Amino acid sequence: MAESLVLSIYVFVLAIFVGFEVISKVPPLLHTPLMSGSNAISGITVVGSLIAAGEGHAGLSVILGMIAIILATVNVVGGFLVTNRMLEMFKKDTSKTRAANK
Repeated sequence: MAESLVLSIYVFVLAIFVGFEVISKVPPLLHTPLMSGSNAISGITVVGSLIAAGEGHAGLSVILGMIAIILATVNVVGGFLVTNRMLEMFKKDTSKTRAANK
């Protein structure tokens, strides 16, 4: 049990360092498409947390699963809202062109 915990913590810390290095190298032009893709992948977190909450184990597992569902849902919805707002900046304003054509 202790060896498994140490190995899990080791993998988690390595993932943090690798993730930071990968994200810091992303140019601003690719930020929006990559964030949109990662938000879609974050939906997998919602599915995993639903499974964890619905396993039928003791109370702590259900509580942690419910917290995971809430946080993962906030992450996915917030990410898509930010992505949508960023994409709105690239749309042309048609009201100005209609007024100029009149």
